[in-house]
Amino acid sequence: MRVIFILIILFVNTVNAAEFAITMDDPNTFSKPLFSSEERNQKILSQLNFLNTKAALFVSGVRVNSDEGVNLLKNWDREGHLIGNHTFSHMYYNNSKLSFEEYSADIMKVEPLIKNLDNFEKIFRFPYLKSGNSKSKRDKVRSFLKSNKYKYGYVTIDASDWYISDRLEKRLEKNPKANIDGYRTYYLNHMWNRATYYDELAQKVIGRSPKHTILIHHNLLNALFLKDLVKHFESKGWKLIDAKEAFNDPIFLQEPNTVPSGESIVWALAKENGGQGLRYPAEDGQYEKEKMDKLGL
Repeated sequence: MRVIFILIILFVNTVNAAEFAITMDDPNTFSKPLFSSEERNQKILSQLNFLNTKAALFVSGVRVNSDEGVNLLKNWDREGHLIGNHTFSHMYYNNSKLSFEEYSADIMKVEPLIKNLDNFEKIFRFPYLKSGNSKSKRDKVRSFLKSNKYKYGYVTIDASDWYISDRLEKRLEKNPKANIDGYRTYYLNHMWNRATYYDELAQKVIGRSPKHTILIHHNLLNALFLKDLVKHFESKGWKLIDAKEAFNDPIFLQEPNTVPSGESIVWALAKENGGQGLRYPAEDGQYEKEKMDKLGL
């Protein structure tokens, strides 16, 4: 009977396992500790290949507007990863001084860098996940994207990997031989905490776990620990899927009626439905600073 009970539990966990895809923002050729930009990029790609998954890469043109950057994009394209639009200049659309006209022009400015790649698709992700600080700006950019046949590259699971990586890089700049195990542990725990938060929020708002898109960045942290991150999620019963599959979930067709507009699509739907206790911004380094300070990270 004990064996049967264990098998039943394993079956239930498998059936109910949340699915997730890797989506990565801001490929770049910046100088960072430990690896050259080419080595850092190759380490990320090698881990994705090991995991046998196809991610989505959202390109901000200003970070790859060079021969080295073009080669980086070609390497991702050659590996079959989805390539999306993340504007050219990575502007903050909720800035009251930034007009729709300036922003929409910047969306199109990146296309010459990516439109001829085999795996480019018209899928757009807002920098900082901010999509309008007024109803007018929100609706104008939505209309613009539709008229240019763009789909939304929403995030379901938002997080602050960029902040953890920034602190890791600063530590290594001071001491290249510093012990970085604590950053790995913090990263895995942080991402799992945010994943369970957004998954539980989704179940409350839409009644199910969507095919999740996890937001992470093209940085040193993921050159080091991306494989560990995925294995951590899989150890909790979650299933890794390709980004193209994830973006077929109906949640990515939603247009929440919120102002300011943006954040995780799960967060925005919760806000639209009167969700209480939603912090704003939903994710930011400010929420991690005190915890990392106490840990000496």
